[in-house]
Amino acid sequence: MPSGSDIPVRANLSSGRGLRRDAQLNRVRILDAAGAAFAERGLGASVEEIASRAGVGVGTLYRRFPNKAALVDAIFEDRLDELARAADEALETAAPEGLYRFLERAVELQAENRGFCEIVAVRLRGESLLTRARARLRPLVDRLIERSQEAGEVRGDVLYEDISLLLWTTGRVVDATREVAPDFWRRQLALAFDGLRACNAGPLPCPPLTAGQHDQAMEHLARQLHLSSLD
Repeated sequence: MPSGSDIPVRANLSSGRGLRRDAQLNRVRILDAAGAAFAERGLGASVEEIASRAGVGVGTLYRRFPNKAALVDAIFEDRLDELARAADEALETAAPEGLYRFLERAVELQAENRGFCEIVAVRLRGESLLTRARARLRPLVDRLIERSQEAGEVRGDVLYEDISLLLWTTGRVVDATREVAPDFWRRQLALAFDGLRACNAGPLPCPPLTAGQHDQAMEHLARQLHLSSLD
């Protein structure tokens, strides 16, 4: 028969397992609620609103995520996964259709999620996140470009930085037309993609951005959006 001292130990272990399960469920609820709030309202959605949507107290939210920046970082990772999956799937499609499909899905994510572009602009200001995103996406996007160039379909002077900037500018179109013509970005993307084609391509008037210039431009965009502080 167990001694009295054994019983509390077992109860504590069982309680610990329950607490860990509850903590994990709360984390999932908070991330789901934050994703929905940011999608609808952008990064201006408050921590209080997110906690309310998740059905948890603000204190519980802060135990899982010490500030809004940490919450945004977790969602950033999810969006990065989505973009990487889209690029992987595009590589299974013949060039240049694969490149176009990737661009279409990337802009679709911006159209579906109001906070997506803001998250990318703000969180990529951190060098560690910028390095991580570049390491995940650049090889995939580079290969999509190279395949299209090898097929003679996309002009040979197009680089990753050009595609990145194309997605930025199309994202601005998404923001501007979201309420008046939600699908207008598809027209702009098709026009932009035609500009990438090798057929009848003329010389470009200046060189592409370097990786450093690209990163500086991203930081400037984040400052313009007034989204540098998320604490």
